[in-house]
Amino acid sequence: MLAATAAEEKKAQDVSVLDIRDVSAFADYFVICHGGSRTQVEAIATAIKKKCEEKQIRIKGVQGLQEARWVLIDIGDVVVHVFHRDERDFYDLERLWGDAEPVRITG
Repeated sequence: MLAATAAEEKKAQDVSVLDIRDVSAFADYFVICHGGSRTQVEAIATAIKKKCEEKQIRIKGVQGLQEARWVLIDIGDVVVHVFHRDERDFYDLERLWGDAEPVRITG
């Protein structure tokens, strides 16, 4: 998955993909990861945006990039959450979306 690969290339930590098709109507997948600093969060989000642009994948929206605490990138069927470590622990999306199926990332 493009967003997960781009995140890993920027050394994002604990990259996970959740298949939310059976539990959500607004997206098919979540990509969730975190960085250890605001600078890293911004770099991860920017890299994901750049990869999408290179592949001519339309980004519907980006929120939180300026604050770089929780960046949300809407790629249509995929919603990417790039957290600062503290925010990821606090919001715990994997637990919140516990009915979603984890997807193994290959490559």
